[in-house]
Amino acid sequence: MAGRIPQNFIDDLLTRIDIIDVIDGYVPLRKAGRNHQARCPFHEEKTPSFTVSQEKQFYHCFGCGANGTAIGFLMDYAGMDFVEAVEDLASRAGVVVPRAGGPSPQQEDTTELYELMEIVIRFYGKQLREHPEARQAVEYLKARGLSGQIAADFELGFAPPGWDNLINSIGKSEAALQRLSRIGMIINKEGGGHYDRFRERIIFPIRDQRGRAIGLGGRVLGDGTPKYLNSPETPIFHKGRELYGLYQAKRKQKDIVSLFVVEGYMDVLALAQYGIHNAVATLGTAVTPDHLERLFKVCPQIVFCFDGDTAGQNAAWRALEIALPLLRDGRRVYFMFMPDGDDPDSFVRRYGPEKFTDATCYVPLSDHLLQTLRQNIDVHTREGRALLAEKSFPLLARLPAGALLELLIKDLAVLCQLPFASIKELLRAKAPSTRHKKDLRHISRTVIRQGHISLVSKAIRLLLQHPRIGLDQTLTGRLDGIGDQGVDFLRELLNYIAGHPETTCAGILEHWRDTKYEHRLKELAAMENPFAEGAMEENAITSEFMGYISRIGEHFHKRQREIQSQNISTLDEFRRLYGGHGKARKDSKT
Repeated sequence: MAGRIPQNFIDDLLTRIDIIDVIDGYVPLRKAGRNHQARCPFHEEKTPSFTVSQEKQFYHCFGCGANGTAIGFLMDYAGMDFVEAVEDLASRAGVVVPRAGGPSPQQEDTTELYELMEIVIRFYGKQLREHPEARQAVEYLKARGLSGQIAADFELGFAPPGWDNLINSIGKSEAALQRLSRIGMIINKEGGGHYDRFRERIIFPIRDQRGRAIGLGGRVLGDGTPKYLNSPETPIFHKGRELYGLYQAKRKQKDIVSLFVVEGYMDVLALAQYGIHNAVATLGTAVTPDHLERLFKVCPQIVFCFDGDTAGQNAAWRALEIALPLLRDGRRVYFMFMPDGDDPDSFVRRYGPEKFTDATCYVPLSDHLLQTLRQNIDVHTREGRALLAEKSFPLLARLPAGALLELLIKDLAVLCQLPFASIKELLRAKAPSTRHKKDLRHISRTVIRQGHISLVSKAIRLLLQHPRIGLDQTLTGRLDGIGDQGVDFLRELLNYIAGHPETTCAGILEHWRDTKYEHRLKELAAMENPFAEGAMEENAITSEFMGYISRIGEHFHKRQREIQSQNISTLDEFRRLYGGHGKARKDSKT
């Protein structure tokens, strides 16, 4: 069916990504022998029983039974559907998700919109370089201290005066006008007709983290309003997910350790001009959980830069509330408050990049939380200390379990002059349902069966651990004619591996997702490899597998001989009772 993701793409995708990188972006993993471990994100536990195998590209919790591939983890933990999970992994791998039978109409249309936005960016960039009236824009950028290199790095453009410059250039047909309208570059008049959205503005192209052109921002030249104008929401542009400058930051720095979140385009450009290339800006909206998750996938530390006035303090508190549920161990959030009258642009010009990047100027989220909660509360009275505790509980309850939560509870206990255990118990009682683990009813689970495992299951388990041992072309022939339970599937699995020599355990599991074999395959995948790493060479493992195949055949043929022998004995008895030719006598009951 057109629009369906081809299975061979999913197979290939799972060979490109590493489940360790995917899960570690959400749950901190630590090396434990051949595998990685963590406390399970799907149920409460004190001792880590959540295991991730890099070899199998498979995770399994021996406590609650949650298990699956990288796709399954994104579905179960991040709440994505199957297609969203595949697209997320494809984005990490830098590939585009195809559709069987060619792109679906929606995907084909979206691809066309990205291409059209590229044309729009080139159009406005050319206007900045060549249009007779671009001088005002160039002078403004120079006055703000921006070099031609920064303008080129961020692909700045210019929207000239006039209502139809873009329309006259690339919107001459009705179909072109409709496409320009879909990406928000033109506005439809009530009485019919169209006009350009951006006029007499400096243009800031917006790219997603994959580098695709998705929208524009524009700063007015002169006293017009609004001062800044962004593209509207479109099929390719969603303000609550995207961040200006993230693509450029990732291009400049391979390993980003910290990102500054600022308010506007010019802040990002000014910091880049001073060599600070790790700044991003939200696009006219307050920070969202999607923004933070996207940033935390890039680096572990975020520094919010806000004005020091009341509006800045309020914005910082909103950012703090959004960040709390995302602060698992290893993630850090800080706040940097500008002096009155300054923003990041003016601050870096006034004090220089060294002052801006001085970590002593940053306020840790935990300090900002407690300082704000203490405002207007007299902690020298019992009533004040009780009030502080009451105000703190709803916020602390939003934090994931971890070191930061434990330390904040300890600090709160000191401030409230209560035992640590009392604060912890009160927190649990006051907000029992605010912080909880995932509902396991909707999560793929496998409880490993103990006891006897058949030869066929042993062979399949070994193939899941080491798919390459199934590449021998003679194997399926050795199973021909064997009708034991599971052999048909074993033959099918061998054919799949022959056609996908680079497949992994995860690839096999995803190939049989939503089939009657899925649960048993996960059950076998969750079992420990009977041959520890280094204990047996691949030739020895292959020999062990061949032994299983031989024994499957031997057992089948042995039973066939027994059945045949039993049938001969039964036939002799039949002839004795009914006559030499096996025909019933006339007086016999038939």
